[in-house]
Amino acid sequence: MSETTAPGNMTPPWWRRLVLNFLTWGFVLLAAATALTLGTGNLDILQFLLMIVGGWCFGFAFVNATMRMPRNGVVLHIAVAVALGALMVFVTEYGGVLIEPLPEAARGIFVVLQMAAIPATGWIWLGLLGRVTDALTRRERKNAPIRVAPEWERDERGDGSFVRFLAVELRMQHLTVAIAGIVVVVGALSVVLLIALNDIVLSLGPRILIVVIGLVLGLPAYLVLTAVLRRRTEQCAIAFGNDEIRIDVGGAESVIRFSDLEHLRWRGRSDYARVEVRGAGVDVSLFTGIAKAPAGWTVELPRLPRRVFRRFELAGLVMEKSARGEVITFRRPVGTLPDEKYPGKRPLRQETP
Repeated sequence: MSETTAPGNMTPPWWRRLVLNFLTWGFVLLAAATALTLGTGNLDILQFLLMIVGGWCFGFAFVNATMRMPRNGVVLHIAVAVALGALMVFVTEYGGVLIEPLPEAARGIFVVLQMAAIPATGWIWLGLLGRVTDALTRRERKNAPIRVAPEWERDERGDGSFVRFLAVELRMQHLTVAIAGIVVVVGALSVVLLIALNDIVLSLGPRILIVVIGLVLGLPAYLVLTAVLRRRTEQCAIAFGNDEIRIDVGGAESVIRFSDLEHLRWRGRSDYARVEVRGAGVDVSLFTGIAKAPAGWTVELPRLPRRVFRRFELAGLVMEKSARGEVITFRRPVGTLPDEKYPGKRPLRQETP
C-alpha cells in the first residue's frame, strides 16, 4: 500500500516544546541547586541530586541532538566529549587555585557546575561508546540475514488494513521517570563512592573515572532496565477501518471510533518507536523500539497508510509533524469533542468476551 504524509501540519505549541525540553529541566534543576547552595552555604543530598539530574538532562539533550543531526553529528559528539574530558582534567588540577580568590557566591556556582558536569560528561561518553559499538558491528549486521519490518495487511473485515507487531505497553512519562530514577540512584552511588574512595579517585583522574562509573554503574543499570522492560513484550495489532481504530494487546481488544479519537501519536523507528492512542475511555501506549525482536524481524512500525490521513482530517483531527517527519501526532482541537459527554476514566483495555 502506498504511503504518504498529509500536506498540512502544525508544529506543537511553544509551551509544550519548552516543558518537554530536557535543556529546560536542566536549567531549572541547576538553578534550584545553585539557589539552595548559596542560600544555605552547605552541600546537602538534595543539592547533590539536583546537580546530578540537572547535569544528566544537559548530557541527554546533547546526545539526542547529535543523533538527529544529518551531518557532522558524530564529529560534534567526539569534539564535545574530548573537550569536556580535558576540561575536567584541568579543573581537577587547577580548579582550586583558580577559584580561591573568587567571592563565596562564585565558588558556590563553580561547585554546582563541576558536580553537574560529571553525569553530563558520563552520559555523553556513554553515547559515544554506543556510536563506536554500532560502527564496529555495522559490517556484521550487513552480512547478517535481512530482517523484515512489519507491513500492512488487508483486514479480513474488508474495511481497511492492519499491522501485527511486538510491543511493550508503557507510557513515555513512565520511561522517562525510570531513566531519571536510574540516573539519581547511579549519581547518588557515584557521589558516595567519590567520597569514600577519595584517594583512589584522585589517582585515577576524571577521564578514567567517568569511564569506570559508566561501565560499573551506568551500563549495568541500563541493561537491567532494558531486560525488565523487554520481558513485558506482547503480541499486538492495530487496524484502521473506515471509521474506527481496532487495537489488540495480548488478545485484549479496544475499539475507538474516529469521531471519539482525541490523540494518536505514531513514531515508526528509533528506540522510542511507539504508537499512542487515546479516546472514548481508552488510553494505550505501545513501545515497539524497546520490545524483544523475534528472529528475522525488526521492532518498528510501518508508515501510516495514506487513507488514514484523509479519514482523520474528515473526523476533525489536526496533524502535527516533527521537524524531520519522524513523529506524527493527530490531536482533536479543544472544544470539538462529540456531543456525547466524555465518559471519563474507563479500564485501559476492553476485554474481548
